[in-house]
Parts: sequence; structure tokens; C-alpha cells
Amino acid sequence: MMTNNHPASYSTRGSDAPPLPKPPVNEETLLTDKIQIERKTFVFTLKENPRGRFLRITEDVGGRRDTIIIPAPGLEEFQRVLADMVQTSQDTPLNPDHQA
Repeated sequence: MMTNNHPASYSTRGSDAPPLPKPPVNEETLLTDKIQIERKTFVFTLKENPRGRFLRITEDVGGRRDTIIIPAPGLEEFQRVLADMVQTSQDTPLNPDHQA
């Protein structure tokens, strides 16, 4: 007989309890840079923790923040794709219907 009743192996707390905070991870900042583009601020932070190195890119628009994290082994591929995007943007004329 199959049932959908599975014990919650990931938690011993009741479903009404708030989630437990994650323990802090020791991160070392290797380099930080910030750029302002129009009304957006981008902060690039190269960090390292026990799991490895990574680039954190944070976009701040009027206090609202979004972040992506790129593991260091993917940075060269990320750079290649970004360079392709820059080249295509430079080589492709703007669509007159999209100009302000």
C-alpha cells in the first residue's frame, strides 16, 4: 500500500514554527568594485569561503536588491558570454521602435 505520509526527515520542528536561521558562513572578501548605470548600482564582490571562490553581483535599485552568485570555475565562461553580448550590442543597430 502506497501512502503520501512521509516523515519530515529535514526538520523536527512543527510546521507552524518559523524556519531556523542558517548558520553564518565564514567568507573572505578578496575584491569589491561598484558601478553606477543610470539609476542602478551594481556591486561586484569576489569572495572565498570553505566551499570555494565566487563572484557575487548585487543590483540595487532604490533600496531593492537582487543578487546572483557565479562560482569561480564559471567566471571565464561568464566573461565570454558577456563579451559576446557587448559585441552584439555594439554591432546591432537600435530598433527605432524601441528608442525613447
